[in-house]
Amino acid sequence: MSESYDVIIIGGGPGGYVTAVRAAQLGFKTALVEREHLGGICSNWGCIPTKALLRSAEVMHLGENAADYGLKLEGKLTADLKAVVERARGVAGRMNNGVGFLMKKNKVGVIWGEAKLKGRGEIVVSKPTKKPMEPQHPAPKNTKGEGTYTAKHIIVATGARPRALPGMEPDGELIWTYFEAMVPKAMPKSLIVVGSGAIGIEFASFYRTLGVEVTVVELMPTILPVEDAEISQLAKKRFEKQGMKFLLEAKVVKVDKAKDAVTAHVETKGGKVEKITAERMISAVGVTGNIENLGLEELGVKTDRGCIVIDDYGRTNVEGVYAIGDVAGPPMLAHKAEHEGVICVEKIAGEKGVHPLDKNLVPGCTYCHPQIASVGLTEAKAKEAGRDIRVGRFPFVANGKAVALGEDQGLVKTIFDKKTGELLGAHMIGAEVTELIQGFVVAMNLETTEAELMHTIFPHPTLSEMMKESVLDAYGKALNA
Repeated sequence: MSESYDVIIIGGGPGGYVTAVRAAQLGFKTALVEREHLGGICSNWGCIPTKALLRSAEVMHLGENAADYGLKLEGKLTADLKAVVERARGVAGRMNNGVGFLMKKNKVGVIWGEAKLKGRGEIVVSKPTKKPMEPQHPAPKNTKGEGTYTAKHIIVATGARPRALPGMEPDGELIWTYFEAMVPKAMPKSLIVVGSGAIGIEFASFYRTLGVEVTVVELMPTILPVEDAEISQLAKKRFEKQGMKFLLEAKVVKVDKAKDAVTAHVETKGGKVEKITAERMISAVGVTGNIENLGLEELGVKTDRGCIVIDDYGRTNVEGVYAIGDVAGPPMLAHKAEHEGVICVEKIAGEKGVHPLDKNLVPGCTYCHPQIASVGLTEAKAKEAGRDIRVGRFPFVANGKAVALGEDQGLVKTIFDKKTGELLGAHMIGAEVTELIQGFVVAMNLETTEAELMHTIFPHPTLSEMMKESVLDAYGKALNA
């Protein structure tokens, strides 16, 4: 006999496990199906362990510049690659265990294996397939396994995987995805990074800080193409000062492999082909949803360009089947997946006041050095939308806390509707901006106007003061610049 639940979630990443917790809180008998590791890519191979690596790089940077702070470091500071990687894996392990604890605490049943939709309200779970490139965390104790399970509501949260371009398929040795880039067996002397989105730039920043020669190849005219153009330009200048090289409006048309090196044939805007040789290459050209082998086609669930099609509340075109997170389309961010999952299950429960996800209010963060963060419309997008705007800017160099930290290079930029005072977007580059951005996210969610922001008291001395100064600057009232 099959075991029955109210809600079954397929996929134990941030979207999946957070949805499971909320479903249990709402009184649903809930199960979570996972085939590899609780916490998903984010906790085990993405968001969290990459930040551990970047923290090591940050400490390395500070150590190398200790003299700037009046400190003397005897001897040469070197990176112990094995210890750096082990620390990151340890952090991932702690997060994995934490998700297991949350499942137990909230009485969520964990089913270990690969799930496939067999019919409406029914899934079949088979033995999990281990990917040879990844070490797996063991299945938590007291988990269920292979079998048939039923539920009135089935939520697909299977995430995404690195996209592979023809002729540039990752092989785990010379051409890496972010999986191999996080656990290098040895530090390469040179590296080609294809793609300058958040993943590509974060790894470029990590490896460059540890002394690797890095060349970034980007198809678009700017790096970090989803960011405000002014912020992207400032980022490029900072990265170039650190020694990174960039080829923009360029694409890799061919890759030659040698015993311990790759040569990329890069076609630039004018049609000229340039050859670049490096010890390793990272393919960071985006991700694609994990929609295969789920039984979606047989059930008639609509998909589009590698993602499951949903409405504002995660519902697919098939009753009782839902999708959230990366598998449901962009923006492919962990915090979007979590919020989307909560919306979905609260709508199922009939909770009052459930609002659809406003993708314009989803913040984006890139944890390179310097950090980059944003929310809302860029200046270009605001103008394209026909908005009459005011733009405010405030530089880090005019902020006392930034100067005291030795982090005086950066910018806070705000965009307002000239007529209504509505905050349309905020864009930042500099120290700790991934923490600062949430202030503007809250403001936009509360529909805060420029007047309310101007009347808000920010503590001194803090980096956050620049947020207010940027607002003041948009209206010609900046006090410290």
